Amino acid sequence: MDWIAQKFPHFDAASLEMAGRAHALAAEVFREDLRFNGHPFLEHPQNVALIVADEIGLPASCVAAVFLHEATRMHPETADRLQEFPEEVRNMVDGLNKISTIKPKDTRLEAESYKRLIVQYSTDPRVTVLKIADRLEVMRNLAMFPKLTRERKILETLMLYIPLAHQLGLYNIKAEMEDIYFRFAEPEQYRTITNKLLATQQDREKLTAEFIEPLKKKLSDAGIRYKLKIRTKAAWSIYRKMVKQKVPFEGVYDVFAIRFIIDCDGADHATELKLCWDVYSYVTEEYESDTNRLRDWLTQPKANGYECLHITVKNREGAYLEVQIRTKRMDDEAENGNAAHWSYKGIQHEAAMDRWLTSVRYALEHPSDASPEDLPEPPNREIFVFTPSGELRILPAGSSVLDFAFNIHTNIGIRCTGGKVNGKAVPIKDKLKTGDVVEILTGKNQKPSQDWLNFVVSSKARGKIRQVLHEVEHRHAAEGKELLQRRLKNWKLEFPDDMVGEFMKKYHYPSVKEFYAEIGTGALDINTIKTFILEADARAAEALEAAREAEAAKAKWSAENEETDGDMLVLDAAHVKGLDYRMAKCCNPVFGDDVFGFVTRDAGIKIHRISCPNAARLIELYPYRIQKVRWAQHPAGGSFQATLRVSAAMESWVINQIMDVMNTFKTSLRSFNVSENQRTGTYEITMKISVPSNMELDKVVSQLRAQKNVLKVSRG
Repeated sequence: MDWIAQKFPHFDAASLEMAGRAHALAAEVFREDLRFNGHPFLEHPQNVALIVADEIGLPASCVAAVFLHEATRMHPETADRLQEFPEEVRNMVDGLNKISTIKPKDTRLEAESYKRLIVQYSTDPRVTVLKIADRLEVMRNLAMFPKLTRERKILETLMLYIPLAHQLGLYNIKAEMEDIYFRFAEPEQYRTITNKLLATQQDREKLTAEFIEPLKKKLSDAGIRYKLKIRTKAAWSIYRKMVKQKVPFEGVYDVFAIRFIIDCDGADHATELKLCWDVYSYVTEEYESDTNRLRDWLTQPKANGYECLHITVKNREGAYLEVQIRTKRMDDEAENGNAAHWSYKGIQHEAAMDRWLTSVRYALEHPSDASPEDLPEPPNREIFVFTPSGELRILPAGSSVLDFAFNIHTNIGIRCTGGKVNGKAVPIKDKLKTGDVVEILTGKNQKPSQDWLNFVVSSKARGKIRQVLHEVEHRHAAEGKELLQRRLKNWKLEFPDDMVGEFMKKYHYPSVKEFYAEIGTGALDINTIKTFILEADARAAEALEAAREAEAAKAKWSAENEETDGDMLVLDAAHVKGLDYRMAKCCNPVFGDDVFGFVTRDAGIKIHRISCPNAARLIELYPYRIQKVRWAQHPAGGSFQATLRVSAAMESWVINQIMDVMNTFKTSLRSFNVSENQRTGTYEITMKISVPSNMELDKVVSQLRAQKNVLKVSRG
């Protein structure tokens, strides 16, 4: 309690008591623990607590979380003591402990993934900030660590913690960590640049005084109130620009920059722009401007909202100076607003994480406006899991053990039989969560099944499973087709395509491939096909016999009516005045067809084709109502309706082929209906057309049958 009271006198009594208990617990468990430099380990959380409270301005709950995190991380047996502290403190400790388990294998390659994992572990937004403070303390004492540990920590800091600090607006911390990183990662370059900065410091001060002197009176006379900021670029930023632009130290023009911040509170935007350009005019009147280096972000601000005018001028001695001109409002935006976002420095980010981290930053800048429960949850569309060797893998939320297996390698996924999650055996359907350590179990005889698609969520797993199932089905289909062809040859039976389609329709097969695949796997008994063929042949024989009977009836009727033509009805309007006749809908006779008339009870005479399916029955049962008819020299009315049924391959251009044929002849299309038969993969087309005669109709049918993609044409 004494250390807490001494270091944080601004805490109230309740805060001092809570932070004091956390400090006492840490002091108790660390009484024998030492750092690499031989100092008590307690020194580390104490230093972090000072950064958290004094340099960042976080409350006592965060100070308590720092001590409890280190205590429970290094001595897990103390975890039960966390129940003595408020829930918000326990949540922060939990997040910090999870982050401490992250052991990147190659931070440079997976920096974005690990940054996202740090944020996801931070269910309380302040956790990320506490971790940055922890890393700052480590960097300040980097010299005491062994070489390998030191190299790992500076790489992690560059790739993970410096970008996060920048995003949260912790610019002083970011700059300090960059400086330490540079000092250890590139010691020779660091010494060179810092020594040059020291050696030229007096020159810069002299240049500043000489630069502003001739401008003071002009700006004062113009009534322009301003503040001058002198900024010397950090050593690390200078080095990065030297590398990027491939120039020496002297070639970096903005090592030294002078910033005019114009005081015009309450002015409208137009006035702000005018004042900035006025200052620009006074500067360029006095000094030669390099127009190639003019950056006008006043007229067209950057996408992130940054507004400023950057110019480079040369003084009378030939030295180059960068000058930045902006108003106080613009300066506030650049330092604290949207323009200070990650995108300002081109750092990669996701929109959801950006919004969340921006809200964290707002909470830090406005501590009285927001509490942790008011802030959004971190993005959770992904989970972060590890292999037993510590390799990080990112999967969609809801992923299973099987998703993880396919993420590792396709062959491992195909043979996956289950897994071990945190050392416990689980089935392949078991869902994973962030932080799980997953080991995959495989079996030589394991094969993917259709059921796997019901629970995997990653696109890679679903795609690979479908691919394997497709390949297996294709192989079984080839085997099934070969087996069926061999059996048909032994049985001396034919199984034409139209009969295959009928079989698939009867037994509900959606595709030919699935039909053959079921033969290949034995799911379909091949003798079922044999029975179907024999029954179909029997039905065909019966139909043939019926056709022969109809032909015989036709011949008999023709013979009986050859004797006289006196009672014959001539199908021509000029010869049948007063008689009511019409073409039968069941067979739609066309001029030139062999026809006969049938006297109905109330619909007059109906004209049927001799080949009509109903002809044999009518002639046999009602011979006394049969009327002999013949066509006149020219068709009555000149046009007859016929129905054609076409079966064609399901190709996009087949409809156009059919329409081209129809346009070639003397036909008129009355209706055109198309349906898709997914089982046989064909279009089933029904057309009603008007034709002058059966000769023209025969030409149409013949031409349709000649088309490549037309499988069958029949007259309705």
